[in-house]
Amino acid sequence: MRMIDIIEKKRDGKSLNKEEIDFFIKGYTNGDIPDYQASSLAMAIFFQDMNEEERAHLTMAMVNSGDVIDLSDIEGIKVDKHSTGGVGDTTTLVLAPLVASVGVPVAKMSGRGLGHTGGTIDKLESAKGFHVELTEDEFIKLVNENQVAVMGQSGNLTPADKKLYALRDVTGTVNSIPLIASSIMSKKIAAGADAIVLDVKTGSGAFMKTLEDAEALAHAMVSIGNNVGRNTMAIISDMSQPLGNTIGNGLELKEAIETLQGHGPDDLTELVLTLGSQMVVLAKKADNLKDARELLEAAIQSGKALDKFKTFISNQGGDVSIIERPDSLEDAKYKIEYTAQKDGFISEMVANEIGVASMMLGAGRQTKEDIIDLSVGIVLNKKVGDKVNAGESILTIHSNKENVNDIFDKLNESIKIDSEGYTPTLIHKIITE
Repeated sequence: MRMIDIIEKKRDGKSLNKEEIDFFIKGYTNGDIPDYQASSLAMAIFFQDMNEEERAHLTMAMVNSGDVIDLSDIEGIKVDKHSTGGVGDTTTLVLAPLVASVGVPVAKMSGRGLGHTGGTIDKLESAKGFHVELTEDEFIKLVNENQVAVMGQSGNLTPADKKLYALRDVTGTVNSIPLIASSIMSKKIAAGADAIVLDVKTGSGAFMKTLEDAEALAHAMVSIGNNVGRNTMAIISDMSQPLGNTIGNGLELKEAIETLQGHGPDDLTELVLTLGSQMVVLAKKADNLKDARELLEAAIQSGKALDKFKTFISNQGGDVSIIERPDSLEDAKYKIEYTAQKDGFISEMVANEIGVASMMLGAGRQTKEDIIDLSVGIVLNKKVGDKVNAGESILTIHSNKENVNDIFDKLNESIKIDSEGYTPTLIHKIITE
């Protein structure tokens, strides 16, 4: 088999078989196939697309390029949740203990953030002492005993994806549905999930800016999951403005605690209950979404969900006193109000730009080596559709530097006030096949 023949076949719009895809992934991972041939095939895929069978073969070839986590010793159906990323996306911090509190095992591998804000691990580390350096045996033991644990990603999980993504990033082939879908799904499958719930974001703060693109990606990933034996569904949710009211690691942890106490922001609570209901049904802990939602709401109201969060944080070395006293979380030195310049309604809050403003405060990383300031960020006092008067605070900047003129400049570009307002749709679509 020759790589040139595979490139030409895909260039001409023909389907690649399993053997050809395996040959490419194995050869590229091992270094036998050079970057220039891999980039040529990526470009051919970009223009010619892949059918469902090709996408499934590509995904499994990437899964099998490195370690595959075996979670078979964990009792029950392991359901993983993946978000395509956004601003103020605190869902995992709430979802993990919430669904665990109704008996769904949550064995989650997470990474650190690069970009607007920290990742799930960065946010959890706002609880002093919390760590994710667990052996596989410790990880499995914690999930069996308490239904929830989070560990850092394995160094050799889907190495083919790491190489291919780096190549796509510099060859103009990132925005390819089959390549995006196989990249995401290979990591989820290699991490050992039995079933997968996907939160595909759309809007200004999402990778997929349009609903049409988000829907295409959601269908692609659901198809891959179901084709390789993982029960998979997707929700398309709005990211035209930040989710919830906080952006920043410690601030988002505090908001997660408030949501588990039953008084979190409406949009975050609704998204968590929607995603969580799907996870509970896939784990066969409820027969339908209505019953699943009632279970989750009862767990919040009774305090079971918050107790599970305490156990989770404590088991991984974190200081649980912050759950009882969220105000004890590390605070930024300055709190600066960003106010409305005129009366009207908030008509736009460009999510990714507000996320960049938070990163400029130190809440995110521009490079992997950057150190995150866990105390800084932004708290939204108004959301899109809200009425605001001149001089009224739209948001509060939590900063450890007094001069935030650069942040104000970024916010001025990102927030608009008009004479009329509207309320964005939070859940656009649910896709199960």
